[in-house]
Amino acid sequence: MAAQSPRSGALIRPARVEDAPAIYALLATFSTEGKLLPRPVADIQARIANFLVAELDGSIAACGALRDFGNNLNEIRSLAVRRDLAGQGIGSRLVGALLAKAMERTGGEQGHVFALTYRVAFFQRLGFRIIDKYTFPPKIWSDCCVCPKKDHCDETAVVIDIPVSDELLKTE
Repeated sequence: MAAQSPRSGALIRPARVEDAPAIYALLATFSTEGKLLPRPVADIQARIANFLVAELDGSIAACGALRDFGNNLNEIRSLAVRRDLAGQGIGSRLVGALLAKAMERTGGEQGHVFALTYRVAFFQRLGFRIIDKYTFPPKIWSDCCVCPKKDHCDETAVVIDIPVSDELLKTE
């Protein structure tokens, strides 16, 4: 699943346990601003198989995770790109790789991948559409009980149907 990008030089690959501190540090830069939920290192380590990373010059440039809710419903979460690398296509490539992972999980069957985000335009450029977040089953709200914004959530829900076009899945 690893792919090198000629544009950014970033290698998209499955995360390894030893990546957890770097993933934590990257997520913390955004969670302190309230843009992502904080994830303790132990939680990242326990769920490392859900993560993909973009590695650039030997360091983690971006990360994202895919949570499986069953019934071919997956969530893209903990998606972050180093600020100095924003706009270079790394985030788009990472989402494409996460969608490919979701399609592997569904075995090519119809499914959905959603995200709760402040970056609506980014996801819309990738083919996601806005959806009412309250249409999701209650089990997806398990993280909300620890969110400081649980009583006044200001994120937007976006969703894409899978399988998606091969063009979106390109990671090079």
